[in-house]
Amino acid sequence: MHPFTKHFADSVSALGETRLIAEIRRWLGDVSPPAPFGIGDDCAVLPPNPRRQLVTTDPVIYGRHFDDTVTPRATGEMLLKRNLSDLAAMGARPTAAVIALALDPRVRTRWLEQFYRGLAAAARRFAVPVVGGDVAQGDGFLGAFLTLFGEAAGPRIVPRTGARPDDWIYVTGTLGGSRLGRHWRFTPRLAEGEWLARRREVRAMMDVSDGLAKDLYALTPRGAWPALAADAIPISRAARLHARRTGRTPLHHALCDGEDYELVLAVAGRADRALLGRAWRRAFPRLRLTCIGRFVAAGKTAAGSIDLQTFHGYEHLR
Repeated sequence: MHPFTKHFADSVSALGETRLIAEIRRWLGDVSPPAPFGIGDDCAVLPPNPRRQLVTTDPVIYGRHFDDTVTPRATGEMLLKRNLSDLAAMGARPTAAVIALALDPRVRTRWLEQFYRGLAAAARRFAVPVVGGDVAQGDGFLGAFLTLFGEAAGPRIVPRTGARPDDWIYVTGTLGGSRLGRHWRFTPRLAEGEWLARRREVRAMMDVSDGLAKDLYALTPRGAWPALAADAIPISRAARLHARRTGRTPLHHALCDGEDYELVLAVAGRADRALLGRAWRRAFPRLRLTCIGRFVAAGKTAAGSIDLQTFHGYEHLR
C-alpha cells in the first residue's frame, strides 16, 4: 500500500493531531498502558529497576528502509524488531518503548492504522509495552523513530569490546539476501543473546546490521585481524538467489548485504568449542551457530582466509 493519498478524507490531516493520538491509542490496544504509565502525560513513568538499564533507538524511513512493496504491518513490526536486535546483541531484554512520528499530512489514515497494528502485534509477541511518543508534521516525509528501553537479562551484559587475539568468531543463522525481504522477515535473537550472555566463554557480541564485512571490525581487538574461512560462512538461500540476479558471488552478498540481524560473537580461544556446540544444539536445535574464523595477530595471514579489504558493508552518508 502506498502511504500517501490525494484524497483529504483518507489522510491523517482529516483527523488532526488530537483525534489521531486517540486513534493511535486505540490501534495499540493493550500494549499501551493507561497514563501515567503510558500515552497521555508529558512523560511516561517507568517503575524502578535494580538491573542495569539499556537504551537504543532506530528509525524506519520511507524510501530508505521500506517502500510500497513492504506492507504497513510489516513496517511496524520491522521498526520494533530492529531495536530488539540491538538488545539481543548485548544479552538484554526489553522493558518499554516510545515512538516518534514525522508525518506528511497526506499519509493515509488506513496505512498508519495498519502500521500501528503491526507494531502492536510485535509488541505483544515480545512483551514490550509502548508507553508514549510524539507526532510531528514532516512535509514530504514519512518516518517513525522508536526508542527502546531494556534491562540486563542476567548477571552480565556483553559489549562489542572484550575479544582477544586467538579468539574464535561465531555467527548465528545464515547471512545475505536481505534485499529479497530478509530485512523485515527476521526474528531478533533475544533468547539466543540472553543464552550467550550467560556463557563465560563468550567475550564480545554484536548484531549484523550493516554487513559482516563492516560490522566485524567493531568486534576486532586491537592488534588483531579477523581471519575468516570462505567455506565456513553460512550463506542463506536468499543470498544465492540474489547472486544469480546480480552476477556477484553468494559470498559477496553474505558479507556485504547487511540487515541480517544475526549475532556475531567472539569465543575465548581456549574454550571447549565442542561443549559449546552441544549445549547450543540442545537449547536451539533449529538455529545454526557456526564458527567462521579466528582473530589472528595483525600482519599474520591464515591460509585460505578471506581478504576482507575487498568487501564492503553498508555505510551511512556514503
